[in-house]
Amino acid sequence: MIEINKPLECDILVAGGGAGGMQAAIDAADCGASVIIAEKANTLRSGNCATGNDHFQCYIPDVHGSDEQEWLNLLANSQEARGGRDIDLMEMLLRTSKGVVLDWESYGINMRPHGYWEFTGHCHPGLQGIHLKFEGRDMKRVLTKEALKRGVRILNRHPLAELITNDNNEVCGAILADLTQEIPRMQVIRAKSVILATAGTYRISGDTTMGWMFNAHQCPVNTGAGKAAAYNAGARLVNFDSVHFSRNEFKFFRRGGKNTWVGVFSDIDGRPIGPFISKPDWRYGDFTADVRRDVFSDNYKKGNPVFMNCSEGTDEDLAYMKWALVHEGNGATLKHLEDEGFDFRRHQVMFSYGISGGPGPFGNGIDANGSGETTLKGLYAAGQTLGNGIGGISPAACLGRVAARNAAVYTKGKDIEPAEEYDAAIRNAEIFSRLLANEVSTATPSWYEANIAIMQTNWEFNGQPVRSDKMLKTGLHHMQRIRAKLDNLHCSCSHEFMRCLEVRELALQSELSFIAALSHHESRGNIHNVDWPDADPDMDNMMITIQLESGKPVTGLRKKRTTQEN
Repeated sequence: MIEINKPLECDILVAGGGAGGMQAAIDAADCGASVIIAEKANTLRSGNCATGNDHFQCYIPDVHGSDEQEWLNLLANSQEARGGRDIDLMEMLLRTSKGVVLDWESYGINMRPHGYWEFTGHCHPGLQGIHLKFEGRDMKRVLTKEALKRGVRILNRHPLAELITNDNNEVCGAILADLTQEIPRMQVIRAKSVILATAGTYRISGDTTMGWMFNAHQCPVNTGAGKAAAYNAGARLVNFDSVHFSRNEFKFFRRGGKNTWVGVFSDIDGRPIGPFISKPDWRYGDFTADVRRDVFSDNYKKGNPVFMNCSEGTDEDLAYMKWALVHEGNGATLKHLEDEGFDFRRHQVMFSYGISGGPGPFGNGIDANGSGETTLKGLYAAGQTLGNGIGGISPAACLGRVAARNAAVYTKGKDIEPAEEYDAAIRNAEIFSRLLANEVSTATPSWYEANIAIMQTNWEFNGQPVRSDKMLKTGLHHMQRIRAKLDNLHCSCSHEFMRCLEVRELALQSELSFIAALSHHESRGNIHNVDWPDADPDMDNMMITIQLESGKPVTGLRKKRTTQEN
């Protein structure tokens, strides 16, 4: 049997110690709440900004002027919210971002490294950018220090496993896996509310380096724990029918950046292939990878490899690019190129085409509003855990702030409940014990084998530009067979136990993705379904939802919020 620790208590539990979770914890503590952060790794170096970040979407009136709608239009057409998301989440970022920027500056994060508000990259040439350039290499260390100063308790190596709800279907706690020792233990948290900030879902979809599953452009240990836990607790999810195609980025070396490069996307002979720039420009980067992915797929179909060509950049351009790549967390990429004798004046960097993928890592997840509230009382969410939100650390941190302040109000007057006595705690103790009981020396599958099977199934049946109901049904059948075998996974230590829990999360989200896709009866955007070849005008501005009801997944529709009223 799994050993169970004594329950811990707090007003607000924050699951995930990335940018969103850390900011949520800081703001909740500033509101007078007692706060615990549950982090899978270590908050000093974890999540999508573990090794840094260099872009922060924000609205600075001194730069952008007083026309807020113009800024929202720029945001709606950016890569993080292309086509628009729920308007309340976009307006939340508009209202909140400057305050977070100024607070980060006061914490000691250099938000104006060159002495002024500098907006570069991810921008159409000639337009005002919305991505603030900053020095984010040490941001996790700084945010951790600020949280500790406020009395926040940080539980490193304590990933979220499940949420606990009471008889009124209100969140009253959570189950964590305590991985601080060689043999895992179970930790129950009694909490008046929970904020999920566990980011997106990686290691779920296949790509050109599927066998190197930790070769990811963002944190590969983010496996959608918050999404899975929210679904199991009864919260509504959205956009699980969507498919994420591999990003146009450094080929075979996923952590390589994109619009931080000061160069031009070119063919093998150095000729530009995109419509935006023909010479390197540090102010914009090459916007092609953000909004014209068809340029890459068209070249792929013609058999033409695509490269990033920095050869015509000035010395100042290249110095700026290298500085930015380091703060974005791509120092290892630069070191690799240096070790290989790469010369930016003579050589080009090959980029991928982004033509195949599958569900995740972001764009699907929990349905939340601009206050951070989910459809479940006492449950809040921030960052890429959302399915209707905006990508990037800025929306994560900003919604983390808003969610924390609302959660602090919600918890006032609420009592701590004995969360360990509810069904979820009892059920998870059985699951944990069963995983530990499986003998490593037997022929039971490892987490690695299961993870590869999940990625391959998504790649083959739900990751191609052409869909069919037969392919989706076949993939769903395969995924259900995989899920049925996961109780037989074996593990020999806390690390492998964590990976087993991750695989369970990945398989659940994969199954939900197939079910949601089967309910989407049209072709739209990059996806063509041979059984439903036309776009359905009734689906304009609609989102497909999925929710656990009476033990079964039930899909539905809701309208995208285009005004505060709807």
